[in-house]
Amino acid sequence: MRKFKRRQFLQATLAATATIGASNLRGFASPSEEHIEAVVIGSGFGGSVASLRLAQAGIETVVLERGRRWEITDAGDTFSTYEKPDGRSTWLSPTTIIFGETPIDVYTGVLDIKVGDGVNVLRGAGVGGSSLVYNGVTYQPTKELFYRVFPRSINYEELDRVYYPRVRSILKPSPIPDDILQSPFYLTSRIVLEQAAKANLKARKLDMNIDWDIVRQEIAGTKVASAIDGQVYYGINSGAKQSLDRNYLSMAEATGFVEIRPLHVVIDIEEANRGRFRVSCNQIDEQGIVVDKKTIVCKYLFLAAGSIGTTELLLRAKNNGKLRRLNNQVGQLWGTNGDTIGTVLTSMQTNPTKGGPAATVIEDFDNPIGPLVVEQLPLPILPEGVYTSLGMAITKPEGSLTYNASTKTADLVWPRNSANNEKIRAAYLDFYSRLNEANGTSLAEELNDNTTAHPLGGATIGAVCNPYGRVRGYRNLFVVDGAFIPGSTACTNPSFTIAALAERNMDRFLNRYRKHKY
Repeated sequence: MRKFKRRQFLQATLAATATIGASNLRGFASPSEEHIEAVVIGSGFGGSVASLRLAQAGIETVVLERGRRWEITDAGDTFSTYEKPDGRSTWLSPTTIIFGETPIDVYTGVLDIKVGDGVNVLRGAGVGGSSLVYNGVTYQPTKELFYRVFPRSINYEELDRVYYPRVRSILKPSPIPDDILQSPFYLTSRIVLEQAAKANLKARKLDMNIDWDIVRQEIAGTKVASAIDGQVYYGINSGAKQSLDRNYLSMAEATGFVEIRPLHVVIDIEEANRGRFRVSCNQIDEQGIVVDKKTIVCKYLFLAAGSIGTTELLLRAKNNGKLRRLNNQVGQLWGTNGDTIGTVLTSMQTNPTKGGPAATVIEDFDNPIGPLVVEQLPLPILPEGVYTSLGMAITKPEGSLTYNASTKTADLVWPRNSANNEKIRAAYLDFYSRLNEANGTSLAEELNDNTTAHPLGGATIGAVCNPYGRVRGYRNLFVVDGAFIPGSTACTNPSFTIAALAERNMDRFLNRYRKHKY
């Protein structure tokens, strides 16, 4: 990459002349401190959008990603499988963290967990962030529900006209084709559509960030069975999932202005001279051992480490006095997106472990207690005759993260039994009551809302950030990920809205950058 080669040559020259004496190098950077125009921390949806748009503007950018690269191989063995989990499944843990605790080798795997008080949070790790482990759902909220969460300072019509379509043009999502839906692997998806119709509930196909031609190859046996086998949360080995490393990030790297650095764990951010920022990180190996410590000084800093990661960095900087102008709203207004798992017991065959990712949704926006949606998910632990669905609702951002100086991490608290969360449970029970009454089915177990894969908030619009993601008190510090969103994306999977907001906010930044070079 042409720009980075020139920069590396300059740094080598500075290092070679260090023996001349400090007096002769006055005004130059320390050889141990690298200077870059822009740094993006994290490579999920917000970070990927920021990286591409910075690159296209010709801004020299480094992307720091704690996880490793996961390139799809012709052998179809990039990721771990549910049947034989190994270190690739889980981020630096001696056991798996979903579907039981199977002993594994400690490795920089794709799925991480944040254990909180009241809820646990699942997060992706790797180049592409949570797009490596998500279901590929590309779901836009309605205008009415959007404004139950977001302030009017965000123009929904503009998002609908400009930014959602822009993201769509890169991801190219599409609904499951009928020939695939009619295959035995997607039996449960068909059952959900049929049962919703019997209960007079609105159900439809979801737009999915999935290459359905590859799914067809899986069905034909010319690609390793992965999506059709329900293998979603450790990555899809066939390459059917169009994760961000294969679109936004690859496009950014192709410009020559972006360098992605995997296995770089950011430890601290702080204000440096002349309004710049100093980013300290540990370079690790694939077993998590620190092999180098690095410092980068940048003019523009974009935080995209996810709701938990971004908020933790800001809390640490505030606690340690390194970003003194941060306000007391950092860590507040956090939520779970209303994530709730329900399992339905039927009297028929369901193939509940097959056919992923999620392909259909039931939209119960007229629920008398509160709007919600339910998406069927394949899971490897399910017995025949049941199916499991993930529900999403509009939860209040009642959670919080606070800095724990002894552990140097953020403690998460979620009031599971608050009045609003009890109301959401009641709305789900009302939904399942109507669904089950119409179909002769029942809930196989209690609703499960103690885990979320959609953490949102902690550095939110109007509290920590202005309407375009700039952190209050810091001219060149921006939040471009789910930390910006107060707890919910209005009954949808968050990735599409995170990306659309990042596109919007990057437009604002780049317009001002071009006009003022600020």
